Amino acid sequence: MLDEKFYIERITNQMAMEVVVANHYLHRRAPCSWAFGMFDKSNHQLVGVVVYGVSASSTLLRGICGDDEAKNVYELTRLWIDDDVPKNGESWLIANTMGKTDREIIVSYADSSQNHVGVVYQAANFIYTGLSSKFKDPKVRGLEHQHHATYANGMTNKEVVEKFGDRVYFVERPRKHRYVYFATSKSRRKVLMGKLRYPVLPYPKAASE
Repeated sequence: MLDEKFYIERITNQMAMEVVVANHYLHRRAPCSWAFGMFDKSNHQLVGVVVYGVSASSTLLRGICGDDEAKNVYELTRLWIDDDVPKNGESWLIANTMGKTDREIIVSYADSSQNHVGVVYQAANFIYTGLSSKFKDPKVRGLEHQHHATYANGMTNKEVVEKFGDRVYFVERPRKHRYVYFATSKSRRKVLMGKLRYPVLPYPKAASE
C-alpha cells in the first residue's frame, strides 16, 4: 500500500539537514553521506527523511565486525517521518534505502532515554545486539548548547580536562538499544554474521507491551 502512495529519491545532504534540524527531536545536524527523501505521490511533498553517515566514533566502526570491516559501516544517523504518514512508513523508508548506499553494514540506535526500544528497526528485520556500553560524556560549562563531539572530537577525557580545566564536568550518557543490518547478498551476509562481535539477542519490548 505504501508503494502506491509514496516514492523514494536520494536528496542532497543540505536538504536532509535542513529537514532534520527543523523536525527531528534532537534538532541538530548529523554525519551525512547518503540521504533519502520519502515523497507523497499525489503532491510530491517531502514527508520523510533517512540519513546514513560515517560515525565519528572509531570504536563503533571497529566494534561491529572488526577492523577489516570498519570502513564498511554506516550509522543510520537521523530518521524523520511526518505525523500523517502511516506508522509503518519509517520501517518502509529504511528497508527501501539501506541497500542503496555503498556500504554493507548499517548500525542504528534507539534512545532509551526517549522510551524508544527500536520497534521501527525490528519491523525492518535488523539484528538486535543489546545496549550500548555505559559511558560518561565530558561537558564544558558555557558550552552546554554544543554537542560534546563539537569541542572534544578526537580527544580523550583527560585531554578535554587539560584543555578546559575546572569548567569540565561529566554526565552519564543514556544507554541505547543497538541494531545492526547487513544490506548485502545472502552469502556475504553469512560472512559478516561470522564476524559480528556482538551477541544476537531477542528484541526488547516497549513497556506498554
